[in-house]
Amino acid sequence: MSLTGTRTGKRGEDLAAASLEKAGYRILERNYRCRFGEIDIIAEEGRVLVFVEVKCRRTELFGDPLEAVGPRKQRKISKISLHYLAERHLEHRAARFDVVAVHLSPADCRIELIRNAFDLLCG
Repeated sequence: MSLTGTRTGKRGEDLAAASLEKAGYRILERNYRCRFGEIDIIAEEGRVLVFVEVKCRRTELFGDPLEAVGPRKQRKISKISLHYLAERHLEHRAARFDVVAVHLSPADCRIELIRNAFDLLCG
């Protein structure tokens, strides 16, 4: 990823985290990494653990940010979330997957939260 892309991603994650906090989420971790990959944000909304994938775009040239969270990415996030839950002995907790799409343009910033965006995918 280019330096510009890295900065865009970091800015998008910062905006997403702030938006989630404003919506009542409590951020537990950012950029959680394990051998299976990375999850952008792990938060709580009430008693539910929420694994959040953030997708940020400056243009629509590469499609809508939500389109980038297809089945392959969902399986990867699922695997990472199961690792996180096992590592912290939280298998009993209710959990879900949200996606935050951050649309950045020179004139505007739009943040879209999709709660319960997909189900756990294994295999």
